[in-house]
Amino acid sequence: MASTSADTATTRIGVAIDIPEPWGAQLTRRRAESGDPQAAYTPAHVTLLGPTEVRSAALPAIEKHLEAVATGQQPFTIHLRGTGTFRPVTEVVFVTLAVGISECEMLAAAITASEEIQRDARFPYHPHVTVAQDVPSAALDAAFDDLAEFDARFGVPGFTLFSHDLAGDGEGPWRRRREYPLGSLR
Repeated sequence: MASTSADTATTRIGVAIDIPEPWGAQLTRRRAESGDPQAAYTPAHVTLLGPTEVRSAALPAIEKHLEAVATGQQPFTIHLRGTGTFRPVTEVVFVTLAVGISECEMLAAAITASEEIQRDARFPYHPHVTVAQDVPSAALDAAFDDLAEFDARFGVPGFTLFSHDLAGDGEGPWRRRREYPLGSLR
């Protein structure tokens, strides 16, 4: 937590769809091979809400909101195929979504509709799986080429709320806080 006062304490959260095995480990390993230090802390995923600081006291309301979002979306399929890049805007190479884009966009929009989640996005939302970021150009090129033929199709049964301790330098693994099954009533 960034502050000791209950009124001002914050928690960094993120919401993501996990990439199942065997593809999750494969993509995480490839990210590590590129030299991307985030591979050690961040398994392969499709981001629905990037790292966002929220009031710690708001977490119960956020969790309730995420439950409603999950209940309103049916399970769907993601098909990952090939690579893309955000260069020259940002130094990122990713695996692209061929199927599941609109479902991810709808989930991301619904998640950020909470008044407790205030986030100014630097870029428009674009679902993808990062495989190299902020590494030398040669490493970006290699990841782009190595995964150009990547192909995986899997069902998405839900998403995960993650939290990250803001104490110290802010580095370290994200902690799974709660799973949200899609289309489920609790």
